[in-house]
Amino acid sequence: MGLVSPHTSAQNDEGFIYGKITTRSGNVYFGQVRWGDEEIFWNDIFNSTKTSGTNFRNVSQSKENNDEKENSWLDFDWEFLSIWDDKYSGTSHSFACRFGDIGSMVIRGEKEVNVIFKNGVNMAVRGGSNDIGTKIKVYDDEIGQLDLRWSQVRRVDFSPTPATLKNKFGEPLYGTVETFRKGKFEGFIQWDHDERISTDILNGDSREGDLKIPFGHVKSIESKKNGSIVALKSGRELYLTGSNDVNRENRGVIVTTESLGKIDIPWKAFRKVTFDRPPHSGTSYQSYSIPRAIKGKVRVIDGETLEGLIVYDLDESWDFELLDGKDDELEYRIPFRNIKKIIPKNYNYSIILLKNGDELLLGYERDVSEDNDGLLVYVRQNEEPVYVKWKTIDEIILD
Repeated sequence: MGLVSPHTSAQNDEGFIYGKITTRSGNVYFGQVRWGDEEIFWNDIFNSTKTSGTNFRNVSQSKENNDEKENSWLDFDWEFLSIWDDKYSGTSHSFACRFGDIGSMVIRGEKEVNVIFKNGVNMAVRGGSNDIGTKIKVYDDEIGQLDLRWSQVRRVDFSPTPATLKNKFGEPLYGTVETFRKGKFEGFIQWDHDERISTDILNGDSREGDLKIPFGHVKSIESKKNGSIVALKSGRELYLTGSNDVNRENRGVIVTTESLGKIDIPWKAFRKVTFDRPPHSGTSYQSYSIPRAIKGKVRVIDGETLEGLIVYDLDESWDFELLDGKDDELEYRIPFRNIKKIIPKNYNYSIILLKNGDELLLGYERDVSEDNDGLLVYVRQNEEPVYVKWKTIDEIILD
């Protein structure tokens, strides 16, 4: 039997992952989906590792959006591009995107999956995180909650979530996180990287013993010494220790905003979170646009400007892929479709201008530092690209 949320219902349920799961025995289940004990929203991230060359191959040509030929990889000569595979970098590249950008997944083995995106791109990825090989939960309206082993599932087909779910796992965690030095962030909350909904459990030790409190009953959590002060909605207040939910072993608090992306706040930077009723359950599946190529202008230090399709860090080529960078202790993961401009400043940092007008100075991760493998710019399709070293880039202006 499924869990009942302590929260009152949010305005709609369209932000939850939903779809059809087909098992290897041929059975089919429909309903809300939770990936393991973690991902449950369309804005949650699916993590894996790219296999060699799969970012540019196996593209379905049957999609209706093939008329965007000059602005897409969909009409590209993939065999031509394959000559560039690993030419400049033998680096193993991770892959991450939001579940809202995925059309289907076909499970090929214990650690292998074909991810089919909304534009028909079929990318083979393998294990590199616990998102591959995990159990998959589905809340079927007729049958109830099922926990399926990875080996039992053949295919997952995602689809728009009904505005109102008959049954669901819980309500979103939403609120404001206060940091010691970087201000406040409001959005959807992932606690300790795991807990996301009202029925997830906050664990901690009190003087009277171990407590397991549904997040739906929690009003605020404030770090203090070797534990946390936990205030409940009833007005009760507890000091809890002894668990990575409430002490320095906590892996971090992630805040998600749609116009930016995800901000991962480590425990040492975290001061307090105050939960509030979510305005909605998150961005709907329909709101995630059909993936497009990363396209724009690259200005190099000598004054030359190149314009065309871009392979960023010899790796990312779609606007749903994520740029990673740090602002001191805070870690950002930003979809390329939210970025207006990237300006390398020195060996470790770049300025990131967002389409919502925000400006960030991010560093240390390979996407924004000297570790970046550089760019391929395809000025004309099916002709040899121009390779641009990171250290020669003045700015990148994305369409």
